[in-house]
Amino acid sequence: MRLSISHDTTYHYEDQVRASIQYLRMTPHDSERQQVLNWQLNLPRPVRAQVDPYGNILHVLTMDEPHESIVIGAQGVVEINETLEAEHEALSAYPFLRFTQLTEADDALREFSLKQCHDRRDRSALIDLMHALNSHIEYVPGTTAIETSAAQAFAGRQGVCQDHAHAFLACARALGIPARYVSGYLYTDSSDHLASHAWAEAWLDDAWYSFDVTNCLDKPSRHLKLAVGLDYLDACPVRGMRRGGGIEQMRARVEVASTPMVQEQ
Repeated sequence: MRLSISHDTTYHYEDQVRASIQYLRMTPHDSERQQVLNWQLNLPRPVRAQVDPYGNILHVLTMDEPHESIVIGAQGVVEINETLEAEHEALSAYPFLRFTQLTEADDALREFSLKQCHDRRDRSALIDLMHALNSHIEYVPGTTAIETSAAQAFAGRQGVCQDHAHAFLACARALGIPARYVSGYLYTDSSDHLASHAWAEAWLDDAWYSFDVTNCLDKPSRHLKLAVGLDYLDACPVRGMRRGGGIEQMRARVEVASTPMVQEQ
């Protein structure tokens, strides 16, 4: 499947921002599952690409002069291998056993993970865990924030894809299975789903397997990966800091479309 992406994010500020810095993980890289055919960022000024500790392509946008808004855009075409279920990487998976403030497993999450998986530590166990978390945490936009932890979302039984991913990570790591947060895009036939998405991956049998709790999908046939990390803060497409500006308003527009593949003559 060939996916065409258009992603624009606009920040407007109540007052002038004296200076700001934005960390952008909005550029996918080639892997076993995906091949980037073309991709470009549309930014207020040129920036250079670098690679962060998790292998993500990172751009750092620094605005030293006063400004009242920032427009960040990304667009491109990526080909997805729909048949591949797992990905292999040279980097060690063991750092993804570490809990973070957003993915710390409390007693309730540890008990829940053991109830679903018992002594099993295989893919079928994590698929059962995925379905159980989907039933426990209802998808309700606006009920959580970026600082909401897995334990808080689990206790409140409501959240969004970010919370589903964090809860899965907490449970998997509590079981001793390396797991990581994934940000990216999801292609669906329905307009009810947001194209910008988050899911989880777990390290099993020397490969990374996907678990999309929100949609109960264990095969990433329509998922385009942007970045990975220990939690949302490591992998979110845009994360920044600023001096001044007052109240911030953010507007995002994301379009993911399937593009027909042209047969060469």
